[in-house]
Amino acid sequence: MADDLQIVKGDKTEQYQNLIPQIKSLLFGEPDLIANLANITAALKEQFGWFWVGFYIVKEDELVLGPFQGPVACTRIKKGRGVCGSSWDKAATLIVPDVEKFPGHIACSSISKSEIVLPVLKNGIVWGVLDVDSELLNQFDQIDQFYLEQILALIEL
Repeated sequence: MADDLQIVKGDKTEQYQNLIPQIKSLLFGEPDLIANLANITAALKEQFGWFWVGFYIVKEDELVLGPFQGPVACTRIKKGRGVCGSSWDKAATLIVPDVEKFPGHIACSSISKSEIVLPVLKNGIVWGVLDVDSELLNQFDQIDQFYLEQILALIEL
């Protein structure tokens, strides 16, 4: 297991390509889901410096806050509410360039300006979402989606 991440600056694609093997190494041999989610959030926050990175886990009819890095957050989100609840409901990645323009956006922090939320799936069923927020508008794109989906594929239940 790696003790420290090797942070690469510059091109976003290169950053992800450098980070993914390190995350894979962090997860290797560790069966505990919460520990692995915590290390994924820490690695992403450390590499990219985003405002907030975390997981919400499906528990009955709500998303419940899981491991995260950043300021305190909303604890529970109903299915279909906000960006996270909508991603869960649609089982689809949502990229929101300006959260103020997203209908029903839940403002856990007024500092957040853009967001990407990806469903975490097992056998086609959403069991959680990865939520990433930035204090900058239009921070996320298909490059982020592509590589974050690769990272989520490393999670084993």
